Amino acid sequence: MARYFDVHPVDPQRRSITQVADLVRDGGLIAYPTDSCFALGCQLGNGKGLDRIREIRHLDDRHHFTLMCADFAQLGQFVQVSNAVFRSVKAATPGQYTFILPATKDVPRRLLHPKKKTVGVRIPEHVVTQALLAELGEPLLSSTLLLPDQEEPMTQGWDIKERLDHLVDAVIDSGECGTEPTTVVDLSGDEPEIVRVGAGDPSRFE
Repeated sequence: MARYFDVHPVDPQRRSITQVADLVRDGGLIAYPTDSCFALGCQLGNGKGLDRIREIRHLDDRHHFTLMCADFAQLGQFVQVSNAVFRSVKAATPGQYTFILPATKDVPRRLLHPKKKTVGVRIPEHVVTQALLAELGEPLLSSTLLLPDQEEPMTQGWDIKERLDHLVDAVIDSGECGTEPTTVVDLSGDEPEIVRVGAGDPSRFE
């Protein structure tokens, strides 16, 4: 049965955030809110957590997982960023974008796209997510909480608790959050490619 954390959206309770971070470090899988709907998350090196996300969402090995990063300095540890890409990403973060970029050696091989050796990264603009990332001190391996039988991501904490009670270890609920997935931009090639149009304005990359 998943633990349920009711967290204040503006001033998250430190005790709750610490408990969730400890749970993630112990190998737990969580459902948590972002500025772009709910996401599933686990520790970066948690292979079993990765498998659980794949199973919940019915994902194949070509799916780009996302590293949810606290800031640009952290993001830069896990992806290769050219000067031109740096300016584009810097101007759009924090925000509702996921960027696909070549991964560094710090990213576990099993997270990479099998052919491109890329990974998704993003910096969220959400108080609770940022508090959790600060407590963890490392990115959260994440994927949008979009179930295979649904067309839209789940957005209500109580509904997620009810639906995924035996599939995740904790649900963080901080009230209203984004209802639309991020805009996904592949910056690994010569020209930006809009992979998915979502909450972030895609025009700046077109």
